[in-house]
Order: sequence, then C-alpha cells, then structure tokens
Amino acid sequence: MKKNLYLDYAATAPLSDSTKDYIIQILDTFGNPSSAYSAGEKARTLISDARNAIAEFIHADADNIYFTCGGSAANTLAIRGYVMRHPMCQIFYSSAAHKSIIECISCLDCTNTSIKVDRDGFLDLEHLDSLCRMSYDNKKQPFAVIDYANSEIGTIQNIKKIIEIVHGYHGILYLDCTGSISSIPLNIRKLDIDMCGFSAHKLGALKGCGVFFKKKEIELEPLVYGNQEQGIMGGTENVLGIASLYHVVKNYDYSAVSSAGRDYVLDYITEHIKDTYLIGSKTHRLPHNLYLCFQGIEGEAFMILLDMNGIQISTGSACNSRTFVPSSALLAIGINKDDLHSCIRITFSGREEKKELDYLCHTLKSCIDMLRNLNNKAG
Repeated sequence: MKKNLYLDYAATAPLSDSTKDYIIQILDTFGNPSSAYSAGEKARTLISDARNAIAEFIHADADNIYFTCGGSAANTLAIRGYVMRHPMCQIFYSSAAHKSIIECISCLDCTNTSIKVDRDGFLDLEHLDSLCRMSYDNKKQPFAVIDYANSEIGTIQNIKKIIEIVHGYHGILYLDCTGSISSIPLNIRKLDIDMCGFSAHKLGALKGCGVFFKKKEIELEPLVYGNQEQGIMGGTENVLGIASLYHVVKNYDYSAVSSAGRDYVLDYITEHIKDTYLIGSKTHRLPHNLYLCFQGIEGEAFMILLDMNGIQISTGSACNSRTFVPSSALLAIGINKDDLHSCIRITFSGREEKKELDYLCHTLKSCIDMLRNLNNKAG
C-alpha cells in the first residue's frame, strides 16, 4: 500500500476528480461579474447559479446568501458588522470558539462575556440563559456567537435549545458552521437561524470562498465597502471558487457521512494504547473527528513522525497548529496543563479502506511506543 494517508479533513478537503474537471471546463470564464458585456454576464450567471444551489443546500432564500473570501471573513462580517450597527448589543460567545471569533470580539468596543463550557465542550446553557436574561433586563440586546460544532474537539452543540434560549430574550444568534457543514446538514428555516457562515473548502471546493447567510431584516456594517454582495462584502467575486462550490453542493451526499472508520480506530486505541483518552463528547460528536491525548508525548514530534510514515494529521485547528500556544478549546474545557501539548486530531473522509485504517492503527502504536521509550531514556 502506498503510504500517503491524509487524515486532516477538518483542516481542508481535497478537490474531487469531478470538481477538478468542472473547474477546468470553466477556466476561460475570465469576465468581471460586474461588467455588462457577455463575458461579465457569463461570470455573473455562474455566481447566480451557485447562489441558488447553496440556498437549496442549506434551505434558505437565495437573496439572503452572500459570498465572502472564507469562513473567518463570514465570522468577522457577522460580528463586527452587527456590533457596528447595533452598539447597544451585548455579545455572548463560546469560550472554546474559533480564533477568528475570539480575536474579532476582543478588538471591538462592546460588552462581551464568554459562555462557560464543560469538560466535553458543551455550552453551559444555564449560564447562557442567565446572561441573556441579564442583558434583556438591562434593555440590551443579547447577541450570541456560537459554533454549531467545535472543529477541534468535535463536540456538537444543542443548537435547537440554544436558539430557543436566545430568541426567548429577543436576541440574535450567529452560528459558525465551518466545522460542521461537511458532516451535519444545515436547515436555516427549520432552525430559524438569524445569521450563519461557513468555508467552501471544508466541503471540497476551492479555497478563498466563504458563504454568509443573514435574515433580510438584519442590518450590518459592510466588512469591505463596495457594490458587490448587496454592499456588505465589496470586491470582485472569486468566480472560480464560488463556481467550484456550486459543483460540490449539487453533488454532495450527506448519507455517505459515516463514523465507522473513526470508531474502528478508537476501539483499537482504547484496547492497545495505554495512557490515552478521548477529548470532547463521545456521543454528540462530529462523525469524522477523533481528538486524543497521548500522555507523555510531544504532539508536534508525534505529528512529524507520523508524517515521515506517510500519515498526515494535525495537533488541532489548522489556524493554531503551527504555533506552540495551547488552543482556546483545550484551555476552555480545562485539560490538564501537562497534557496540553500531547494532543492530536485525526479527521477522516469516511472513505478510508480497512487496510488504511489498520496501517494507521499499527503506526500510531509503534510511533507512540518509540516516543515514550525515548522519553523514558532521556528521563
């Protein structure tokens, strides 16, 4: 077997052969979508078709779909845009949120409070309720910023209950779906979502493209000023990126999403590798996600050793994995400080063959044994 096993699908998904073929077919679509002549019209049609397809994909109205340059841009557009137009709001956000959310909020001149999470990464709903009630009683509007699922530790939130709490106090909720969109179908109408966003490349489209949804009546300050995207996200659209997402969502099959490979590997690890534990919820978890602590090893060294053996995994969110700063998610859930740098994330496509899973299992064990033996000798 060729030793080239990519297992970091939470960071990004590769282009499928059919998506590559589709992109090649439209490469000559060079016109500016804002131009009135035929080349511009051709590009504009690709964007319009994509907007309609994505609206159908997430059960929303096409007029409420906006394109950004990525998931982080969608997060910033929602948070900054809402606060700038509604300065009397109070932001409540998950303490385990993505870096783009936490840093955006920290730069804004507004009242904000992080919502507690438990050891598995679930939001403390009583804390959220009390924060929203306090905001409402003080004649402020609650503005909750929540991730549908944490892409690092894999825990899926009780979104229906969260929305019920926030709306009960006449609040607004922004839902970061970048970590969940590849695994959990999104139904805007059924959930009554106010705003949400996600990144295209997590689904297997080109990078540099994101999707943002908001209800029509919600007013935002633009992230980039200009005429495009109804004036809230100026700049010439990424036509190829948007069109690639059109192709992906038209062919996406959620029924193929499976936790079988993840569970197979977790069962092996539980039986054969000691001093190891799962991080995040075991039951309410993204089906492709394994986030594990292998005590007594350095996660970066482990990742490099696995890469030398043809296995590509990460130590966490791709936005943090090249730094030595512990992730906000691990700090929020209270991981022991001695274990903070001993964690790795394995995220599957769901299409791995048994021989690939077996190779992963045996390589994990041999690499861990090697690193622990070296640590014992050094100690």
